[in-house]
Amino acid sequence: MLAHKKILLAVTGGIAVYKSLELTRQLKKQGAEVRVVMTKSATAFIQPLSFQALSGHSVHCELLDVEAENAMGHIELARWADVFVIAPATANTLAKMAHGLADDLVSTLYLAATCPVYVAPAMNHVMWNHPAMQANLKILQNHNVNLIAPESGEQACGEVGIGRMAEPETICQRLISDLTMPQSLANLNVIITAGATREPLDPVRYLTNRSSGKMGYALALAAKKAGANVLLISGVTQLSAPKNCNFILVETAEQMHIAVFENIENCDIFIGAAAVADYRPIEIGEKKIKKNSDQITLTLEKNPDILADVAALENPPFTVGFAAETNDLEHYARDKLNRKKLNMIAANWVGREKGGFERDENALDVFWQDGKKSLTMTDKSELARQLIALIHERFHAKN
Repeated sequence: MLAHKKILLAVTGGIAVYKSLELTRQLKKQGAEVRVVMTKSATAFIQPLSFQALSGHSVHCELLDVEAENAMGHIELARWADVFVIAPATANTLAKMAHGLADDLVSTLYLAATCPVYVAPAMNHVMWNHPAMQANLKILQNHNVNLIAPESGEQACGEVGIGRMAEPETICQRLISDLTMPQSLANLNVIITAGATREPLDPVRYLTNRSSGKMGYALALAAKKAGANVLLISGVTQLSAPKNCNFILVETAEQMHIAVFENIENCDIFIGAAAVADYRPIEIGEKKIKKNSDQITLTLEKNPDILADVAALENPPFTVGFAAETNDLEHYARDKLNRKKLNMIAANWVGREKGGFERDENALDVFWQDGKKSLTMTDKSELARQLIALIHERFHAKN
């Protein structure tokens, strides 16, 4: 239920506007108070009166509201909302948001809002897959905007592909799961590592991997929503530090090891989601290595094993590892679980068409000593919520 939640729903111009009428009805049915704002192009599809009848409130369409004190209605609306949902979100609106433009009520509300923001895009599949569109989405996700991914199917133009706005039921359930997430980890101290480490070869080169850090950052947000005191120790990513989490930025595996063990004493749950380099160069060139030979030999040494060292503590926290595999996933995951004496391991396929590194979606097979659970392909923020719920379940089963 969304009882007493104040939801500001922004409707932008596209044929999917008709779904937003049903979304308004469902949000109200869940007990939420809904206020609607519309762009001028949205009113070409559906009149504001329809949303007014369903929401029980006047619909706002103009940036400068003569009815509001000081004509600053957008500030009042932004401060009123517990959550801001833009559905449908057109390519134009998403581009404005990504680049900080504020030339209408919806884009201005986005910049003025301090509450969580959700977008449910709707557009032609070619537009959705355009590099500019995908770049804008990455910017917005780095700004902690929550994506409710579009679905695949027949579109209004008659073509088939990804771009259909998520169904109202899907959007409503996502808001329910996020906004009413039980405080299952209340007062627990959780450390999460995320992102890729980098091992320098010389002043300009380094060894690293393809981890984007998206899963670890999503886990940090999900754990925070579940009531935990979260410390995120991050390797190099292109992501912004999550709000309301303690944050330490490192570069090398050794730096991450130091940061973990400087903070591990009162840790209840440790989640090692970082892709930590297994090896580092023994020698680091003081100057750029020149291309003088047809071949070059690098001598590497093992990095400290953060996950194994945490699990080997005298009183270890509940320790969760990750495994990214290209083959024999369960075999290698269970081997790592047993060899490093972990409580749980989350394994995913890499190098396939869907999921894995640098993707917004993923799927996990989660293993523990006498059990297994598969989490199917979904957005990483939803996947993180599911994994945190499973960690909570296993943590309390152990204790």
